Amino acid sequence: MTLALVFTACAAVLCVAAAAALLAIAQARMSSGAAIERDGLATGARAPAWSLADPAGHAHTSPPARPLQLVVFADHSLKSFPSVVEGLRDLLAGDDPPEVVLLLRRPNAIAAPVLRELGLAGVAVLTGSPSLYARYNVRVGPFLIFVDSAGLVRASSLVNYSWQVAKLRQLAALPAGVG
Repeated sequence: MTLALVFTACAAVLCVAAAAALLAIAQARMSSGAAIERDGLATGARAPAWSLADPAGHAHTSPPARPLQLVVFADHSLKSFPSVVEGLRDLLAGDDPPEVVLLLRRPNAIAAPVLRELGLAGVAVLTGSPSLYARYNVRVGPFLIFVDSAGLVRASSLVNYSWQVAKLRQLAALPAGVG
């Protein structure tokens, strides 16, 4: 009887250890660089449709009414990426700029003032939700996704530098099916 209890206790400890090891492996794989590279939506995929109001009450939708919309997945921490901010300012100052919206995961009262301070007052700040981020398959930021008026993803990527913003804009401008 005692031998059976010892055997059962050892088996239970080994099962718990195996489950913990599997969870640790899954966590490591999901947070690796390779996993993050698969974030976002593929070019040509249908982007989630939504309609959200900015703090001033103006409605913004995706798919957009304009030919191209840039959805920026970030928050006030965007100030930690000065090169990305520079790339967004250049994009807004260029010829035929897309509609640019900053999509927050949760309400954030300081996001709009920080954007104004960074020279991005023309960017609409929208409060999304964790589920909307999940539908876009975005976990980390700043992440950019260009969406066309048909609701299709034209380009998407995690960005850290202004040249990446410019390159994504170039890719988004390519005719559908090219690239």
